[in-house]
Amino acid sequence: MREMRRKDRELPKNAALAVVDSCAFSVMATINPDGSPYFIPLSFAREGEWLYFHSAQEGHKLDNLRHLNRVCISCVGIVKPFPGKFSLEYESAIINGAASEVMDREKKIHALKLISVRYTPGNMMTFDEEIQKYIDKTSVWKIRIEEISGKGRKLT
Repeated sequence: MREMRRKDRELPKNAALAVVDSCAFSVMATINPDGSPYFIPLSFAREGEWLYFHSAQEGHKLDNLRHLNRVCISCVGIVKPFPGKFSLEYESAIINGAASEVMDREKKIHALKLISVRYTPGNMMTFDEEIQKYIDKTSVWKIRIEEISGKGRKLT
């Protein structure tokens, strides 16, 4: 990764990972076969140095990942206007890595459980039943976090 220009706003790795774990949304960038960028919102869960997401078994995103598996993910945490100023309190993290499809059934289920616990923890009592309906129709991918940087600003 390129060195951050505003070193005073750089977050340490553990704080950048905390942004990843708590962000309300993220966007993943892939590259189209013609070299143009493609961005798509992404729901994921992190375990260690890996991010996991699920998808249909076909589509634009997967076509791009099968063409070139390099990705960049932008995670946005706090974004809050500071009253009386033209500035924001914010935190964000950028991840670069390589995506690969999870083929092992048990590992797919594990990844889907991680995602479900993050986004729908109140529904876990029916997870096992639901997973059996959709596991064979669902693609699961993992992204190795090769580089991460975080940036933030707290206004006082």
